[in-house]
Amino acid sequence: MNEREHRTLIDTRARFPGRIAEAAEARRRGRPLEERDRLLIIAADHTARGVVGVGGRPGAMESRVELLERLCVALARPGVDGVLGTPDIVEDLLLLGALEGKVVIGSMNRGGLHGSAFEFDDRFTAYDTSSIVRAGLDGGKMLCRIGMDDLTTARTLESCGRAVTELASHGLVAMVEPFWSRRAGGAITHDLSPEGVIRSMHVAQALGATSARTWLKIPVVDGMERVMRATTLPTLLLGGDPGGTPELTYASWREALRLPGVRGLVVGRALLYPSDDDVAAAVDTAAAMLEVS
Repeated sequence: MNEREHRTLIDTRARFPGRIAEAAEARRRGRPLEERDRLLIIAADHTARGVVGVGGRPGAMESRVELLERLCVALARPGVDGVLGTPDIVEDLLLLGALEGKVVIGSMNRGGLHGSAFEFDDRFTAYDTSSIVRAGLDGGKMLCRIGMDDLTTARTLESCGRAVTELASHGLVAMVEPFWSRRAGGAITHDLSPEGVIRSMHVAQALGATSARTWLKIPVVDGMERVMRATTLPTLLLGGDPGGTPELTYASWREALRLPGVRGLVVGRALLYPSDDDVAAAVDTAAAMLEVS
């Protein structure tokens, strides 16, 4: 995004907000998720929870302009199917014309702000089903952190179940991202053992009045062959905050993509903010995995 595009974007938002709905209505949608063998979705909903750091760079995502530039580079690469984001980011990308022919998944519950006393309370503060339908999106994604010692988990489960049912009634995908979690030392941590991931998957896939349109979004952990035998639902692998070397990360994705039921990747920071800042190369590496796995 050059300076002219940046100025046009902020001017349009201030003077012509109705153009967002016009762009959404005119957008050429991508092929439905069900028609694709493998998917590469770029995740861009982290900042809505106050997460602006990437790895050892605490303010990496604080510039919206730079984030949009990186998203536009990623979305223009061959093999990238679409984006997952909150309304603010999706609408910026709509105005920039970056979502033509793409799958767009709306991120729904962003209320559990990172590091807050209420972080477990993952309330629906972004998209809801009706707004996803109005915007012509392809589905909704929800975070489902399950804290056995936290009372707000009951509300999260109920809200996610309702959203799954509502999305399915419109023929839209409900992408559920479950974690078996607990608060330790003032921070929420996820159980990333095979047992923890499997428990979270069993709870998530039973949410709602039907699972016909439910997809799971899970982390890559040890014992993925065992993990994937816990579900018959379409499953996408999340990238998470990049840690270790890119080679190790890519190797773990490549191995997991070979398993039955794994339908692709939903990755954000690891591709948008690689250690060498070469977004195109990182995205191309991930796209190539989907072709050969």
